[in-house]
Amino acid sequence: MLNKTLTLDKKSLASLPFSTGVYLFKKGNEILYIGKAVSLKARILSHFESAKLDSKEASIINNSDHIEHYLTDSEFKALVLESFLIQKYHPKYNLRWKDDKSYLYIKITIKDDFPKVFIVRKESDKKSLYFGPFPSQKDVEEILGMIRRLFPFCQQKKISKKACFYSKIGLCNPCPNEIINIKDKQKQNRLKKIYRRNIRSVITALKGNVELVLSNSYKELKKLTKKQSYEEAINLRNKIQHFEQMIFQKQFTSDISTHFNRSSEALEKLKDTLKVYFSTLQSLHRIECYDVSNLFQKDATASMVVFTDGLPDKSQYRRFRIKSKKIKSDFEMLEEIFLRRFKQKWLKPDLIIVDGGTPQVLSVKKVLNIESIILIGIAKHPDRIVIDAPHRLITVRPPLNNLGFNLVRSLRDEAHRFARKYHLLLRNRRMKL
Repeated sequence: MLNKTLTLDKKSLASLPFSTGVYLFKKGNEILYIGKAVSLKARILSHFESAKLDSKEASIINNSDHIEHYLTDSEFKALVLESFLIQKYHPKYNLRWKDDKSYLYIKITIKDDFPKVFIVRKESDKKSLYFGPFPSQKDVEEILGMIRRLFPFCQQKKISKKACFYSKIGLCNPCPNEIINIKDKQKQNRLKKIYRRNIRSVITALKGNVELVLSNSYKELKKLTKKQSYEEAINLRNKIQHFEQMIFQKQFTSDISTHFNRSSEALEKLKDTLKVYFSTLQSLHRIECYDVSNLFQKDATASMVVFTDGLPDKSQYRRFRIKSKKIKSDFEMLEEIFLRRFKQKWLKPDLIIVDGGTPQVLSVKKVLNIESIILIGIAKHPDRIVIDAPHRLITVRPPLNNLGFNLVRSLRDEAHRFARKYHLLLRNRRMKL
């Protein structure tokens, strides 16, 4: 997170970044207005345009002498930082945060034996932890919803003898109602520790420390894999991937400029990244991304998703069922897919992305003999790009708020979703036989 101060002249405003972050209109040391934005430049400049017609916007501009802004690597973090700063400073012009008679907060009853998580109006019982204020009921529910899928928690006000409904769908697990009725004290204490650990992770996420949350989750995933608890591992992996997608790509309601063409800018940002290694690159009109999906080499499938001019082009999506019975690895599957793909008379891509790192890129490179097509991979833990540059492979890790990088991640996630959907279809068919 980077803090920078700018005056309100045209030259300073022109230097604003097209990045996610939080901005503060200030007069001296007084903070007049705090907002968040997907694009700081687009959002801040929109205040100046709105000031021509709106008296409140005009007051913000006329009474400010400089702008301070912070860069964040996701919109989730921007929302958390924005709410923290508003709670701390109560800016004069943030009137939109008043909902009826009070603000919206997330309350965690940390002093309880089984801490609960609630959405509340402004209050302070001096026994709970509060996060907020937040811009809307919808935003708060979405924030808690995405966190709860990875770290289940209870929202019942009172403990009862029966497990709650949400325990049946994995959103309150372990459920405090079940824990208190367990007679085996050792088991009861173990489940209680798991529940309280979930609450600590919720708090960490709400403080904006997403990297620590993900790091701990990946450690747990490795433990499950080593124990060969594959079903649990797959379930946790899917939750982590969903959480990452929501955290880093989710758009929330407030302060988003609907007139800002992010797909166009994302393409330009990605082009800037690749031009360092491919100076003659002119277009990224068609991008294809590939992913392989299988469970212990059974029902192996692959997907090809296509983005045209930075947007999904579902009419061009293709799916493959691995044909060769001799194939024993994901690498060999990729080789088969690319040999089959380039026998087709489909449009030629400007860029090919494979889900994976150096081994996957090298496998595709064996069978891809078209020099005009750029090949890259996207490796995980952490996400990074592996570029098949002239004469060598190069690994780069752009900032998480880089729109070009997020475009690559979006393609990877879409390819994974499409491949997995086909894989599950084939697996379910086989199981019904």
